[in-house]
Amino acid sequence: MQSVPVYFESNAGEKLSGILDQPVDMPRAYAILAHCFTCSKNLRAARIISNSLVEAGYAVLRFDFTGLGQSEGEFADSNFSSNVEDLVSAAKFLESNYQAPALLIGHSLGGTAVYQAAHAIPSAVAVGSIGSPADPEHVAALFAPAKDSLEKEGIAEVNLGGRPFTIKLQFLDDLAQQAMPASLGKLRKAILILHAPLDETVGIDNASELFSAAKHPKSFVSLDNADHLLTSEEDARYAGEIIRAWAARFLPAESEAKSPAIPEGTVLARTFADSFRTEIQAGPHHLTADEPVSVGGSNLGPSPYGLLSAALASCTTMTLKMYASLKKIDLKSVSVEVRHEKVHVNDCADCETSSGRIDEFTRVLFLEGDLTEQEKKRMIEIADRCPVHKTLHGETKVRTSLNS
Repeated sequence: MQSVPVYFESNAGEKLSGILDQPVDMPRAYAILAHCFTCSKNLRAARIISNSLVEAGYAVLRFDFTGLGQSEGEFADSNFSSNVEDLVSAAKFLESNYQAPALLIGHSLGGTAVYQAAHAIPSAVAVGSIGSPADPEHVAALFAPAKDSLEKEGIAEVNLGGRPFTIKLQFLDDLAQQAMPASLGKLRKAILILHAPLDETVGIDNASELFSAAKHPKSFVSLDNADHLLTSEEDARYAGEIIRAWAARFLPAESEAKSPAIPEGTVLARTFADSFRTEIQAGPHHLTADEPVSVGGSNLGPSPYGLLSAALASCTTMTLKMYASLKKIDLKSVSVEVRHEKVHVNDCADCETSSGRIDEFTRVLFLEGDLTEQEKKRMIEIADRCPVHKTLHGETKVRTSLNS
């Protein structure tokens, strides 16, 4: 599994922080996992559920809502409606840079939010919730001790889960305007409702109300003795396993998600809109290229020159290993460090070019084993014989045409 940090803008222009958990192979589908009220993307249960989905071949985006975790903005200025908008922004980010999400999962109020957001995310075919209230206004009870202050001052500080949060009256006003669960009945998507009968934060009656409002295909699974936050690893993993098994009925099978085979020696690269991130397919293998943040990229993978350096380094290690095996040299392992730079010709004593800049690759060998000094010197000579090294020094033609 590969987890990479991602950032995207909310509808209000705030930078939201997320983590994209990806399988090694091409994902069979993309999913969004919304965290619980006042939680964050790093909640232990969210990580476990995401890992479970990744194991089944799904890529999962979990992010912090506005004003929470590492996302910008003020929590006091956010509300349920802004959470819904954040989810839609997350879906647009995936669509622009990866693939539109087919699966939406939300925990607690995050689940209620994904039911609302799903109306504006046409790519989503399956939507699930974990311990979610049937009506967003359910959370208004958490602010009861501050109700008088909110009505008089329009702002108050409340204690939620042992942490202080500042809220404004607009938060309660927004909750009162939501039309759940009526809108759930209009959602023509597969629905999964997970709820613990002993949930003391959001009662099981909420699951009954959601299930009654939802249209088929719909499913309900009891989480037995789990608590609201799924603090038990066993409960969180069970929830993840249920979600991925259920989703398999509505999302592409793993075999359908595979890229078509391409001829040996052919490489396909696709760069997405508004991003330097590039998905590369080399035979059955998949990798990602990108540019550093300093030049406008997201640093989700090596740069093209980084890949070229990697080709030289890996070709060198393989060539040295093959030579050592042939000559019975005691080479236990070999590492190669390659650094690429653009240098002025004036700084290059052995260059044929007389002006401008040239590409310079600096290569350092790290040899482990019982080698003589003569064998070490020979290894330096053999390094220059690696095929990629020869390609870089030889005459190369690149012929380009349009696919008609």
